[in-house]
Amino acid sequence: MQPDLLDRVQTAHALQQFRHLSPLVHCMTNDVVQTFTANVLLALGASPAMVIERDEARQFSAIADALLINVGTLTRERADAMQAAVDSANAVHKPWTLDPVAVGALTFRSEFCQQLLARHPAAIRANASEILALAGMPAGGRGVDTTDTASTALPAAQKLARQTGAVVAVTGEVDYITDGSRTLMVTGGHVLMTRVVGTGCALSAVVAASCALPGDRLVNVAAACAFMAQAGSLAVAQSQGPGSFVPAFLDALYALGGEVRV
Repeated sequence: MQPDLLDRVQTAHALQQFRHLSPLVHCMTNDVVQTFTANVLLALGASPAMVIERDEARQFSAIADALLINVGTLTRERADAMQAAVDSANAVHKPWTLDPVAVGALTFRSEFCQQLLARHPAAIRANASEILALAGMPAGGRGVDTTDTASTALPAAQKLARQTGAVVAVTGEVDYITDGSRTLMVTGGHVLMTRVVGTGCALSAVVAASCALPGDRLVNVAAACAFMAQAGSLAVAQSQGPGSFVPAFLDALYALGGEVRV
């Protein structure tokens, strides 16, 4: 079945809801991208918080509207805190999102992410190589970089969605978002987004926030991808390279209006 292109009216509605509800997002993310992730969420109208210590993380994940688990700079201590936060979020039915950074390339994080899959994530956002590895299929990948295309990983994403019940977003030159039976496609963005640190990780935080919105979770997650892609396309026109892209990107997110082109 061919993916459907995300409807722009649904995307505009999701953006309106996002800004009206301003989800409080508990970001347990990697050390490299915390500031950028927080700024992306703020630019879109969400409220970020980075709480890492185990007992505080367990407490805060029950308070927040959504939780992000990003394993980019994973340690055993942080893994314990993440498990505690996920269990607390699940206990009060708060959605959590997994970003399995570099899964498949390294044993500890790969085993940890497989354990997390049994804890029922609301969404999974990853590149093609990470999705393939997470689904137990042969994958390329070079650290955090993918060597596979998003379209190649779509069957794995659909399989993973059916197995876990999560909405799975495999992102790349085109983004595919699936719940295992339905699939949406988001185009846009620019290769310059891969030349700055944190756009993918920040997208996962926006996906996490979108899971707290009412309505169709598949559409909401796809809309999160559309927000980032549209802002990337707009920012490129105002940029001369990676250094000027980041502020232009944040400005573009902030300026997104009622209609997001996809």
